[in-house]
Amino acid sequence: MKRKAQLYLVVVSIAGLAIFFILQAGTHLAPPVAAAGAVAPVQVEHAAPAGADFLSAAKTSLWQNGTSPLSRLLLQVFIIITAAGLAGRIARRLGQPAVVGEMVVGILLGPSLFGWIAPAAFQFVFPTSSFEPLRLFSQIGVCLFMFAVGMELDVLQLKQKVPTAIVVSHSSIVIPYLLGVALAWFLYHELAQPGASFIAFALFMGISMSITAFPVLVRILKDRNIFKTALGSTATACAAVDDVTAWTILAFVVAIARATSVGGGVFTFLLVVVFVGLMLFVIRPSLPSWMGREALEREEPSASLLTAVVGLVLISAFCTELIGIHALFGAFLAGTVMPSIGGFREKLGIRVEHLSSVLLLPVFFAFTGLRTRIGLISGTHEWMVCLVIIGVATLGKLGGSAFAAKLTGLDWRESMQLGALMNTRGLMELIALNIGYDLGILSQRIFTMLVIMALVTTIMTGPLLALLARRRETENSLAPQSILLGS
Repeated sequence: MKRKAQLYLVVVSIAGLAIFFILQAGTHLAPPVAAAGAVAPVQVEHAAPAGADFLSAAKTSLWQNGTSPLSRLLLQVFIIITAAGLAGRIARRLGQPAVVGEMVVGILLGPSLFGWIAPAAFQFVFPTSSFEPLRLFSQIGVCLFMFAVGMELDVLQLKQKVPTAIVVSHSSIVIPYLLGVALAWFLYHELAQPGASFIAFALFMGISMSITAFPVLVRILKDRNIFKTALGSTATACAAVDDVTAWTILAFVVAIARATSVGGGVFTFLLVVVFVGLMLFVIRPSLPSWMGREALEREEPSASLLTAVVGLVLISAFCTELIGIHALFGAFLAGTVMPSIGGFREKLGIRVEHLSSVLLLPVFFAFTGLRTRIGLISGTHEWMVCLVIIGVATLGKLGGSAFAAKLTGLDWRESMQLGALMNTRGLMELIALNIGYDLGILSQRIFTMLVIMALVTTIMTGPLLALLARRRETENSLAPQSILLGS
C-alpha cells in the first residue's frame, strides 16, 4: 500500500510540474493573427469588474451560471416535476385522476398564481426568453404521449362494438360541434385572435367542445373498478372511436387553417389521405416481418428494436409536420400501427408512458399554464361567458352522449353515466387548444376560458359517476321494501 502511494505521488507530481512549466512557457507565445476576411468569434466576458472583491466576483459568476439556458431549463423541469408529483398524489386522495392535479398545478405555476404572488421569482424561473425551449421540450412529450395513446387503441377490437360505439361517439361529436360553431358566431368579434378567420375560429370552437380524453377516461374506469363492466367496455369503445374521429377532424381543421388557398387545402388533404393509407395498409401489416416475431416476443425489447420504433415515431411525426397537420398526428398514427404480437404494445407502452407521464407531460401542463392568464377574465360579463362555454360544452357532450346511448337501448342511469364519462376532456383538450393558440386562431382570453372549461368538465366526471352510482344503490335497496309493502 505504501509503495502504491509513493508511486501515485511521483506520477501526479511529475505530470503537474510538466503542465505548470508548459503553461508558463506558453505565456510568451504571440497570439494567433486572424486571416484576412475572417470574422472573429464573439468573446463572452466572464471576468468580474475591476476592483471587485471575492464575494462580488463569486456572486457574478453564480448569477451568470444560474441564468444560462441549460441551468434555467434544469431548474424549470425540477420545479415542474416536483410540483406535479405532489399535485398528482393530492388529486388521487381527492378521488380524481393524477392528471387532474398535474393540470391544475400547471396553471398555478404560471402567471395566474406564481407570477401574481412572486413576480420577481417567476421572472427568474420562467422568463419569456425561456418559453421556446420549454415549448419544444413539451412538444416532444406530447408526441410520445400520443404515440402511447395510439398503441392503446385496438382497431380490430373496435369492430366488435361498432353499432353502439359509432352512434354514441359520433353523436357526442356532432352535437357539441354544432353548439360550438353556433357559440363561435357570438364570440368571434370579441374573443378571436385579431386576423383569424371566422371559419378557422368556429371549427376550433367546435373541436374544443367535442373532444373526449380517452386515456383519462380509461384511468377513471380502472380507478373505480368498472373498466371490465358492460358500462366500462362500452365507454372505452365509444371513447376510442371518438378519439380517432375527433383527431381526424382536427387534422383536417389544422390543414384548412394552415392552407393559404383552396388549392393548398386540397393538396394537403390528398397528402394526408396518402400518408394515412401508407401507414395503415403498407407499414402496419409489414412491421411484424420487418421487426421479427422473435424480437417482438422477447420479454425485454432489444436496443436495436427500440431504436427502430423511435425512428418510426420521429419520421412519422416529421412527415405530418411537413404535410402541415402537426407532428403529434404522425406520432399517434405510429402508435396505431405498432404490432401487438407477444404483448409488444404493452411492453413498449409501459416504457413510453413512464417517461412521458413523469418527465415530459408535466412540462406541457406548465407551458400551458404559462399561456393561461386567469386575470385576463375580468368583470361579470366575461365570467358569464366562461360559464356559458362550460354549460354549452357539458350540455353538448354529456347530453348528446346520454341521448344517443338511450336510443341504443341503455337505461337513463347508464346513459347519464356514459355521458359523464364522455364529457371528460383532460389533456387531449389542452393539446387541441395549444394547436389553436399556436396557429393564431384563439386569443389568450378564449384560450384561458377553454382551459378552465377543460378542467371543470374533467373534474366533474368523478363526482357525477359517484352520485349516479349512489342513486342506483338507493333505488336497488328500496325496491325490495316496495315489493313487500305492495304485497
